[in-house]
Amino acid sequence: MLEIYIDGASAGNPGPAGAGIYMKRGSAMWKESWPLPGMSNHEAEFHACLKALKRAEEEGFRIVSLRSDAKVLVEAVEKRHTKNKQFRPLLEEILHVMDTSFDHVFIKWISSSRNGEADRLAKTAVQQSQKEYKH
Repeated sequence: MLEIYIDGASAGNPGPAGAGIYMKRGSAMWKESWPLPGMSNHEAEFHACLKALKRAEEEGFRIVSLRSDAKVLVEAVEKRHTKNKQFRPLLEEILHVMDTSFDHVFIKWISSSRNGEADRLAKTAVQQSQKEYKH
């Protein structure tokens, strides 16, 4: 099973944003971050989840355990529903990837203190996004 820690961040709400993922299985680790255009930190969390699932799919994993410190994301995925119109298309895409590309996807809320590496990666991506935002 692949463990994936995800985080999204933004400078301002909305503002330049970023997504970070930290994946590990045994001694193998992957760390990635992506700058995102202006959006809220919650929207960045949904993007981080989607990007993490797509990366796990590319690596050929069939069982993944996602960990996020964003209750809004975890609850939406668990319930397979969100009332927020802005998150709905992202959630639908997340659920589609989960249902078609994996045997099992577990998602669990963790405290921010247990999500440090993904948080650092997301903040690095926000800095990259801020540089791109200014140009």
